[in-house]
Amino acid sequence: MLENKKKPNPIDIHVGSRIRLRRTMLGMSQEKLGESLGITFQQIQKYEKGTNRVGASRLQNISSILNVPVSFFFEDAPGEQSASGGNPGFSDAASSNYVVDFLSSSEGLQLNRSFVKINDPKVRRRVVDLVKALAAEADAE
Repeated sequence: MLENKKKPNPIDIHVGSRIRLRRTMLGMSQEKLGESLGITFQQIQKYEKGTNRVGASRLQNISSILNVPVSFFFEDAPGEQSASGGNPGFSDAASSNYVVDFLSSSEGLQLNRSFVKINDPKVRRRVVDLVKALAAEADAE
């Protein structure tokens, strides 16, 4: 007899990863988000992994707490149609996953938080040029 281990729906996994992304961007702990919703941090973990589906009213509450529209959680979702009506290409999906992975990392989050605090556009440009130069140097090695 086959085991009936149900795999999480890809949309539930995506929504959970977007909850985690926004929560970490705000520097909010799972415990703090859970307290705001009246649930445990373990439940937040299950939402973020996609093992538990987030209901509509709960997602509305989460969007309010994290100060984003509900649509934020569905941006770049698997199977989503692009504006041109076709399916997004593989490079589009890989690109958006790369950004989510980057912003979910400690370094990416620190870099992003620090970068947005730089008000001078010339300094921002120099930082981008520096990072590009370092990446090019690493590629050459």
